[in-house]
Amino acid sequence: MLKKVLFVAFLCISLLGISQEQTEPLKQKIGLVLSGGGAKGLAHIGVLKVIDSLGIKIDYIGGTSMGAIVGGLYASGYTGNQLDSIFNAVDFAKVIQDNLPRSAKTFYEKEDTERYAVTVPFENFKVSFPSGLSKGQNVFGLIAQLTKHVSDVNDFRDLPIPFFCIATDVETGQAVKLDKGYLADAISASGAFPSLFEPFELDGQMLIDGGVTNNYPINLVKEMGATVVIGVDVQDDLRNREQLKSAPDILLQINNYRTITDMKLKSLQTDVYIKPDISDFTVISFEEGTEIIRKGKIEALAEINKLKALQAKQDEPYIKEKLPSSAPEVFIKNVVVLGDQKYPRGYVTGKLRINTPDTISFEKLDQGISNLAATGNFKSIRYRFQQTKDIDNLILYLNKSEGSSFLRFGLHYDNLYKSAAMVNFTKKRLFLDNDVASLDLILGDNLRYNFEYYIDKGRYWSIGLRSRYNSFKQNIQADVLTDDMGLMLGLNKIELDVSDFTNQFYIETVIKEEFSFSVGAEHKRLKYDTPNLSDNSDENLVFDNSDYGSVFSQLRFDTYDSKYFPHRGLYFEGDGHLYLFSSDFNDNFSEFAVVKGEIGAAIPVSDQLTVGLGSSMGFKIGISDVQSFDFVLGGYGNNLINNFMPFFGYDFLSFGGDSFIKGNIKLDYEFFDKNHINFEANYANAGISIFNDGEWFTEPNFSGYAIGYGLETFLGPIEIKYAWSPEGKNDNVFFNLGFWF
Repeated sequence: MLKKVLFVAFLCISLLGISQEQTEPLKQKIGLVLSGGGAKGLAHIGVLKVIDSLGIKIDYIGGTSMGAIVGGLYASGYTGNQLDSIFNAVDFAKVIQDNLPRSAKTFYEKEDTERYAVTVPFENFKVSFPSGLSKGQNVFGLIAQLTKHVSDVNDFRDLPIPFFCIATDVETGQAVKLDKGYLADAISASGAFPSLFEPFELDGQMLIDGGVTNNYPINLVKEMGATVVIGVDVQDDLRNREQLKSAPDILLQINNYRTITDMKLKSLQTDVYIKPDISDFTVISFEEGTEIIRKGKIEALAEINKLKALQAKQDEPYIKEKLPSSAPEVFIKNVVVLGDQKYPRGYVTGKLRINTPDTISFEKLDQGISNLAATGNFKSIRYRFQQTKDIDNLILYLNKSEGSSFLRFGLHYDNLYKSAAMVNFTKKRLFLDNDVASLDLILGDNLRYNFEYYIDKGRYWSIGLRSRYNSFKQNIQADVLTDDMGLMLGLNKIELDVSDFTNQFYIETVIKEEFSFSVGAEHKRLKYDTPNLSDNSDENLVFDNSDYGSVFSQLRFDTYDSKYFPHRGLYFEGDGHLYLFSSDFNDNFSEFAVVKGEIGAAIPVSDQLTVGLGSSMGFKIGISDVQSFDFVLGGYGNNLINNFMPFFGYDFLSFGGDSFIKGNIKLDYEFFDKNHINFEANYANAGISIFNDGEWFTEPNFSGYAIGYGLETFLGPIEIKYAWSPEGKNDNVFFNLGFWF
């Protein structure tokens, strides 16, 4: 009997407990799902701004692609308004295209990138193509900087808001959930859009955009513990042929065949489903980010009643505190270099330009990373901060580029060299990990070649070998080379054939990629001649056919933001050659030196208008009858050899002497993107010993003007200029196509 009473009592107590559990409401946990969609994903920011304004606390976040970027930053502590400010300040074209500032490149690298129109990898005698238009280096750098405050968090559940994102293993086709490691790595991998970005290597996996496999990971958000889900869907519906305007659009359409079907079910599983009206935008409409964010806000406000109902179930409105602005500087105690790379530590740290321990700005760090990227020696450059109290170690993960051989091509036409096609073969790591060999073969009206071997030793003295053959023909005044030439030949003009074979060995030191000093030795074989001028002679008249040996030094400073159309920056180049010996074809050699220099400044008056100022001068030191290295002015060009100098208003090689001084001013107006109109004026004095007799300081004897149009293209600049001189009888039209080489 007692047992029955106890059993009944226990049963009643149990039923009472169950009843109490059923009547006690479960605590609400809100999950947020953010889909991928390229630039359309900026609409997530508009939704987050509304969520913040309503005081809704988000407990979990899962995102894919652009949803991973926005969601990861929000989970790290940023508010919606902060994200709005951040993304409105980003130049997405620059970030996505991995554009490297010209200041990140050494002089060798500047010349390298301003000569070739097309570059393709060339391994084992086979041409290959990169796996993406961009390596995503700038995207990673931006995210790494924005997430520095959580760089010591290895489990994403420990972020201010627990977070994960989705990527795709390109080898297996499987979705990969990223919820541990380095946040910047995870976000970058999730956003590696196929064809636009190269796959992101992480923990031995080659990862691409998570939207390929799971663009709306609602189930995984619920597995984290979410009892209610807010979802923002920025995916495209299927588009018609008129709307498929780009490769990314087509790739996204292919992927959408599956994801649109998935969303029919997933949207029903979403408690507050927000789908902004952004059909008028594409996945690359980043320049319209402000409007896309506004569209996201509008659609979130359309669901405001549902959102307010969620907030009402919270104890009180949640105020997401604004993340303090990150410090503009960071103290780095040490740089640790890891990864698959064999470059000397001095080479790496020399490119970074960081002397540890040191406090540096993020701008300086970005510059150093760009310096490394500009070498082209690394497939990827990742970094993170290892934080210990107020001290940060910079951990660099370098992945060496697999390819070391390249074919490069260029086309060019100008009034002096005429038509030319260039084929280049470049081989990196020929003998050393930090060397490069390059050979240009130039075919056309004038056969030429350029060979260079360069050992880049970073902050230490780099070593170079250079060999070049150059030739052209030009009608000139008969007395340009020798004063009595006209009398001797009885002619006003002759056709001058120039051939120049030059070999140099030099060492060079570079400071901050903008300043270089080099010294070296040079051998030059120089020949000036003219075709036979008489029916009685089968031989050319030769003015010089000598070998010259010299030592030289060169000082260069270049902060121009563009070689051909600089908008801002300064330029200086000084060069001195001491000629020590010669085979002396004309039996008139004695030691002499030639010194020349050029200075320029590009001053922005507005975003479109630039004023360019410049001056150059040169003179000979020593008593020598050799005139082959005199300064000869005239024409327009960027690749004139020896001491041939450009001068508007006169044809090539029109006047000169053993000394000259020149000044010029240029007004350049970019009236439409990459389209320029410009006006230039130049003035000069030139002759024999003008710095000794004071003629250099008198009123200019020569002047010229030019008006022109220029267009920046992937082949290089296309320019046409009409030039004239008030001295009369001197007007010219100069035309050039492509990079100068």
